[in-house]
Amino acid sequence: MKDIRIALLDMNNNHVNQGFRNIKEISESFQQNSEENVVIKTFDVRFKNEIPEISDFDIFISSGGPGNPHREGFAWEDRYADFLTSVLEHNKYHEDKKYLFLICHSFQLASIHWNLGNICKRKSYSFGVMPVHKTDEGKEEFLFKNLQDPFYAVDSRAYQFIEPDHDRFEELGMTIMAIEKFRPHINLERAVMAVRFSEEIFGTQFHPEANPESLIENLKDEKNKEAMIENFGMEKYLETIDRIDDEDKIILTRHQILPRFLQFAKKNILKEAETLA
Repeated sequence: MKDIRIALLDMNNNHVNQGFRNIKEISESFQQNSEENVVIKTFDVRFKNEIPEISDFDIFISSGGPGNPHREGFAWEDRYADFLTSVLEHNKYHEDKKYLFLICHSFQLASIHWNLGNICKRKSYSFGVMPVHKTDEGKEEFLFKNLQDPFYAVDSRAYQFIEPDHDRFEELGMTIMAIEKFRPHINLERAVMAVRFSEEIFGTQFHPEANPESLIENLKDEKNKEAMIENFGMEKYLETIDRIDDEDKIILTRHQILPRFLQFAKKNILKEAETLA
């Protein structure tokens, strides 16, 4: 029986982070519930310049992280760009596909790498539980299958992806799957919240791994609390705290997107292994 090999790319640059812990929890839960032997290895990309060899793994999950997604001249940036190119290229020419999920900072890096639109700094830091709207294509997306429209997800970002280049999307065969909420009273472009980069590569601006405990932990950080009150007002902040563990909000999102991605990848990996055997 084939091993399923998962690489977790830690993009936190040595900052303490709830998100990466959540990604590990979801991956370990998948490991425990799989009949197959699942191997999980962690790579510290930004702090230690560690990048997995794509030939050594089947599934990659690349985390969120702090700071500027644009190039700042670090050694890991070229290596990460090569990694993104390699996964996409590998899948074009090989039967044994590689599966990649990109979250928040990683999603921004990939959107810049493939030149998909304007990734710029937001006027203010965004933090909280946000409604995310499916596009028409997103309504057909199997990762969103059991989620309402809009569904709710944890947002935590200083940057945003706006003004997508639709010609470039078409040229690369990539599709926008979700956008942020419509705010008629604010004259701002709605940010892109999820992209299907290919059959095997998916990315979200929001945090599909987040759970209520980690969100509460994050709100102990004054910066996050202030950002949330500034964006939504005190009433909305208190409402979010109240709705934090509603079964149909971030708990549902956590139980759907990444677990479905892992199951989908596993099913295809095993099917390909049988075909090639």
